[in-house]
Amino acid sequence: MTRDPFGTLRKALWIGGAPWTGKSTVARLLAERHGLTAYHHDDRARPGDPLPDDLPAGDQLAAMMAEFGHRFHRALDDLRALTSPRPVVAEGRGLRPELVAPLVDSPGRMVVLVPTELFRQHQLRHRPDAPAIPQQRTRLTRDRMLAAQAVRTARDLGIRVIEIDGKLGPDGVTDVVAEHFHAYLDFEVSER
Repeated sequence: MTRDPFGTLRKALWIGGAPWTGKSTVARLLAERHGLTAYHHDDRARPGDPLPDDLPAGDQLAAMMAEFGHRFHRALDDLRALTSPRPVVAEGRGLRPELVAPLVDSPGRMVVLVPTELFRQHQLRHRPDAPAIPQQRTRLTRDRMLAAQAVRTARDLGIRVIEIDGKLGPDGVTDVVAEHFHAYLDFEVSER
């Protein structure tokens, strides 16, 4: 087991998954509602060199998976040093099921959020930070591959996958995630 002097990793709740699924918003809302500390992995991850847009999606996927591993170890250092009296909810697309699973006492401590294809297309049409047309195809293919891999791995490890279809707003998705984490929220918040 990884060194964890303050028990932060052992008590953490983890939200991983694909871009544009509301991971940061859900973590923030969970933190506000349940007195948790939110850790936004993608905000703290130190990016490597940007991937060339003309690099094939499969090569981008391999490079990103390697980078996720490196960033994850830095995130663990951040979390180990965190001395918050409150439990932590950690979120980010780099929090991959295969990286988190060895740290937790139960697969119930993690959820993976992935968009349905219709919701992904909706986001592409309506988000201001959607990739520009020339880069769109490669990034979308890479993101689909990342999401599919996360889903397969999560299911193999017994980690819940929640598909985001746009029918529930941020509060509704947070309700679903909170219900999934319910036993941990009640127990850990009462330990404070």
